[in-house]
Amino acid sequence: MDAFYASIEEREDPSLKTQPLIVARDPRRTGGRGVVSTANYNARRFGVHSAMSAQKALELCPKAVFRFSGFGLYRSVSDQIHEIFHQFTDAVESVALDEAYLDITHNKRHLSDPIQVARMIQTEIWQQTKLTCSVGVSYNKFLAKEASDYAKPVGITVIPQKDAIEFLTKLPIEKFRGVGKKTVPKMQALQIANGADLLQWSQMDLIKHFGKFGYVLYERARGVDERPVEYQRVRKSIGKERTFGPEIRTSSEVDAQLQRIAEMVVQAMDNKKKHGKTLVLKIRYKDFSTFTKRVTLDDYIKNDPADYFALASDLLTDMPDISTGVRLLGITITNLDDLTYENIALDLFHNGDVQKT
Repeated sequence: MDAFYASIEEREDPSLKTQPLIVARDPRRTGGRGVVSTANYNARRFGVHSAMSAQKALELCPKAVFRFSGFGLYRSVSDQIHEIFHQFTDAVESVALDEAYLDITHNKRHLSDPIQVARMIQTEIWQQTKLTCSVGVSYNKFLAKEASDYAKPVGITVIPQKDAIEFLTKLPIEKFRGVGKKTVPKMQALQIANGADLLQWSQMDLIKHFGKFGYVLYERARGVDERPVEYQRVRKSIGKERTFGPEIRTSSEVDAQLQRIAEMVVQAMDNKKKHGKTLVLKIRYKDFSTFTKRVTLDDYIKNDPADYFALASDLLTDMPDISTGVRLLGITITNLDDLTYENIALDLFHNGDVQKT
């Protein structure tokens, strides 16, 4: 989906379409607290992006409008869109509220042209929700995802197998999914600037420098990805909880415990080599009443205790008063994926027919 949460807010209030819009609680009303879920394209021009603090976003774009209607609305729209997917195929691997892989090899419409399927899905989503999406079509998940980011918004990009190597050789190395901020300097030191450079390296040398990820890089540089669309998998989560006796009652005590739990979850996520897009906060009070709140971002949440704590603290503002006594606190990360994969916005193959992210 194209700027999913922001697009829903614009649909609900069309006046927002001409303004820079940030989906987050207004930091001017929260004492600077809050995290950006996403932003529309007007706000992105100022450098605003998902997972940025709302205060930083305000500094970058002082005239932005802050709006957050709640994940209940966003989730209901996502369910509506996934129903459309299932009109074409049941092989749907949901990645997040706004993203999914579809295997349309044997689709319910018995269509052999994938471009026709892509256009029909775009049309159905627009007619039923008045929202737009971008579609990537290819012979594996890795290239389909790269293609989906290529011509946003409202794009359809096809990467046939015969064109995959040409596409990848021109791809800057930082645009390869999985090559994050920590890996880019290492690539630069090895004089690997793009897919063409990566293609020159042997599998053993890549494994030597990048461990198991070296094997993935070797395959991806050649357009190889054997992962199936996992539409029958059970969603997994990683989380930690702490129970208190006696109960804790002050903000400083709760903050200290949330920070400790955040550190524990980060360690568990790093051990499993996972990251996720959804953080769930759980709290149980003295009377054993239990509440959960969650936040889902466009991009993967950085495995950093400070980021987890910031998101959990933001969710805590919607919980009942802690002064009655808190028996349990927990943080869980869901919508998991391997650490080797990140959301990347492509900026290549520029021509007059392409709208770049």
